[in-house]
Amino acid sequence: MADNILEQQAALLQQAGLEQILGMYDLVPDILFWVKDNRHRFLFANQLLLSHVGLTRLQDLLGKTDFDFSPHYLAAQYAKDDEKVLAGQIVNERLEMNMCLDGEIAWYLTSKRPIINSQSEIIGSYGITRHLQKTASTLSGIKAVQQPVDYIREHFQSNITIEQLAELVHVSVSALERRFKKHLKKTPWQFLTEVRLENARRLLVETDLPISQIGYDSGFSDHSYFAKQFKLFFGELPSIFREQYQKKLG
Repeated sequence: MADNILEQQAALLQQAGLEQILGMYDLVPDILFWVKDNRHRFLFANQLLLSHVGLTRLQDLLGKTDFDFSPHYLAAQYAKDDEKVLAGQIVNERLEMNMCLDGEIAWYLTSKRPIINSQSEIIGSYGITRHLQKTASTLSGIKAVQQPVDYIREHFQSNITIEQLAELVHVSVSALERRFKKHLKKTPWQFLTEVRLENARRLLVETDLPISQIGYDSGFSDHSYFAKQFKLFFGELPSIFREQYQKKLG
């Protein structure tokens, strides 16, 4: 029954000519694009996303979810974001980790929106994600963004200040913040915090280190502040996140 519904939905895309329109995303070399139904199943994806998950044909993606292609802890975050979108929220330029086909973990910027039918019902979602390093390379002329981004990714564990980042490219703090907002849709401090939190989430899954040590190793000197920021960003405390992940594995 579910397979028949997926086939009908895919057929509607074709009949409406939408597949041809959506196919234009193949012309954008650094963007992964997808469409999902309200059960997080893929209905469409551009060729770059297919290649990203190791597929060549769209038919092999239909009906699958992120759990079929990504580590559980990453797929769980994608699904959580999808649920927010299906509830009417939007995800805008979210920094997140993603796994490349070769197994390398890389940073991506992701945006998601709901799909609303003529009865004002949310029936699915769509989104795009961009490889941060490749995106930064397209902005190579804007060194006030690229250099601080690279520096943060390499030194996020240390005590970085916004003034220090601004000095790297010889601009004022306000100028640096304007350029970050323009090109990454967030302030330098927000970007630094998100990089630290993503690293902490990875350590919670991949190591048995105490949570306080993970926070410290990720650049947070205060444990309570780390726990508060982690909950704001991921929706749950670090201890709950680790506990739930270990239960799913067991």
